[in-house]
Amino acid sequence: MPIKLVTTVADLHAQSARLLTDKSGTSQGLVPTMGALHEGHAALARTAAGQNDVVVATIFVNPLQFGDATDLDRYPRTLDADLALLEAQGVDLAFAPSVEEVYPGGEPLVRITSGRLGEKWEGASRPGHFDGALTVVAKLLHYGTPGAGLSAGKGAHSKGAPGGLPAYRAYFGQKDAQQLALVRRMVTDLNFPVEIVGVPTVRSADGLALSSRNRFLSDDEREAALVLSRALRLLEERAAAREPLDLESAQAMVESRPLVALDYFDVVDPDTLEPLAENCRETPFRGEALALIAAKVGPVRLIDNMPLSS
Repeated sequence: MPIKLVTTVADLHAQSARLLTDKSGTSQGLVPTMGALHEGHAALARTAAGQNDVVVATIFVNPLQFGDATDLDRYPRTLDADLALLEAQGVDLAFAPSVEEVYPGGEPLVRITSGRLGEKWEGASRPGHFDGALTVVAKLLHYGTPGAGLSAGKGAHSKGAPGGLPAYRAYFGQKDAQQLALVRRMVTDLNFPVEIVGVPTVRSADGLALSSRNRFLSDDEREAALVLSRALRLLEERAAAREPLDLESAQAMVESRPLVALDYFDVVDPDTLEPLAENCRETPFRGEALALIAAKVGPVRLIDNMPLSS
């Protein structure tokens, strides 16, 4: 069935309700995006389509999470290509609202605060970024709630969902590890009725994590950027072998590339994102951790991460 595009919350509710009814659906998945989609987003959509009867994808470039107006203006808008990609993965409905639809009164006076978890790593380098990201994610999770457009006593029902409403899942990429951790924390702390599903990072054949920002890299910069994933793979191999991670040597490898300006590189607890310094030096690695890295490659800021386990 061809994908349907809607631009208002009212139409989103009406169309998702219709789809659930027509399909006798018992589950709905939400895939929030900012557009400029690539194979990483396709993996999110495919995963959602494989686990739900109805899938909604959102395409919205959120001004609240851009600290630099130039960066916001520069962000690519590729709606036609995005719709084609989503349709190919089995997405039923695309919601591409205007800024005025999402923020009808202008910039919101009340926002979600990311707290201590949002002040480190990306939050330290981009103050206010996660407050803006969580604010729009909260709104999108509300917009995408299945059954919002169903009349009482009619439409789809789920045997396993509380209150008879369809099961609800939202899909986020593990490449944005800090954002994923924050969304999970927000959903838990604020009792959102949605399951958050993390989807593994998708990489190009040479190991570079897919990102909408990769298109801004020159050939030389793209080649230099490969050092990020190579350094992460080095830590992954050492962790699997239960060797000391020797983070300093991996960091030196990154810093040896003249086009790469390292922002941070550390090994942290996957849930709290607190550094695990004892696993980084001379002691053999044990357990579970997450390696985080961010750097500017030429003018382009890239982030990546790698789950570690022994």
